[in-house]
Amino acid sequence: MARQLTLVRAPDLSEPGVEARVRTTVLPGIRACLEGAGPLAVLPPGPSAVVDAARAALRHEEPVEPEADLVVVTSGSTGRSRAVLLSASAVRASSISGLDRLGGPGSWLLALPSSAMGGLQVLCRSALTDRTPAVLERGEPLADALRRLPPGDRHYTSLVPTQLRRFLDTEPDALRAFDAVLVGGAATDPELLDRAHRAGVAVTTTYGMTETAGGCVYDGRPLDGVRVRIDGDGVLLAGPVLALGYRLDPVATAAAFRDGWFVTRDAGSLDDAGRLTVSGRLDDVVITGGVNVAPAAVEAVLREHPDVEDAVVFGRPDDEWGQRVVAAVVPRTRTAPDLAALRSWVADRLGAPAAPRELHTIAAVPALHTGKPDRRAVAAAVVEGTR
Repeated sequence: MARQLTLVRAPDLSEPGVEARVRTTVLPGIRACLEGAGPLAVLPPGPSAVVDAARAALRHEEPVEPEADLVVVTSGSTGRSRAVLLSASAVRASSISGLDRLGGPGSWLLALPSSAMGGLQVLCRSALTDRTPAVLERGEPLADALRRLPPGDRHYTSLVPTQLRRFLDTEPDALRAFDAVLVGGAATDPELLDRAHRAGVAVTTTYGMTETAGGCVYDGRPLDGVRVRIDGDGVLLAGPVLALGYRLDPVATAAAFRDGWFVTRDAGSLDDAGRLTVSGRLDDVVITGGVNVAPAAVEAVLREHPDVEDAVVFGRPDDEWGQRVVAAVVPRTRTAPDLAALRSWVADRLGAPAAPRELHTIAAVPALHTGKPDRRAVAAAVVEGTR
């Protein structure tokens, strides 16, 4: 018998009454799909173009593939959005092994969109442990939301690096009150992690993606049952957390899922103890003058500069160098950073090839519906603005 996909619209975190809507619509849908009631997809909030793109990827009018219970639309940070097919068993494996690593079940504060894997896993962990999460509304003090979590239980939340940085600036005491703060969705600067640790925040970095039902490597160490290896295609992941593939896309599924391994196309390395370090996307590498430059590493160094609040780095064609390193930065003050000063700052830490040869200032780094930075949008805007 053909199974049809049920669609639920995720509320925007800025909408009034978002906590009640998550608890009465999205969370019951998650519970039902994990119990085998039928496949579910959560549509992202936002403008009609975002919702329409998600609907196009989901193709909800078509029967759902066997064994798929949760269908999640990827952010599109590496290209067009895809719908990832997850079984309930993969979601459970991810949720349970993650909770085991953190020290056991607890009550969660949802601070990420409930249409993205990071937010969905907060809801899945809550559903599987019979708990109801609190929801952080946009602009709400973290301490106020924290007070809605039940006392006497362990308290957890998941954030993206930008949120961690913001709350360290404004509410470090509230962050310290959590038994664990998971940080993922994008590379986390070592300086930011050091700052969080110095502040006494129990921060745990997570690495994973929708295709692995969320984070499956915590602080560089795979969760129980997860395997990691490195080859010419970058980091490969295997284990019970893997997705079934991409919705109605056998070609993309065959390319990404090979012999029980998911090919991430992320560059990384394993140390002698099996600890994973991820250095960025293989296809994001900027080759300038024959030298490979990882944009994520340059971004991390730029954010350490006293005049830079945030940064996005990418490559542009260059007649002399093949590609040149371009930086788009959000100034920390009203004074725009100086290119020469930033070049020197980066060259001293990463070497001269990594130093940006072109600088642009932007008001903010736009985010995808998942909360990840939209690097493609920044690069496109810079290119358009210089024509």
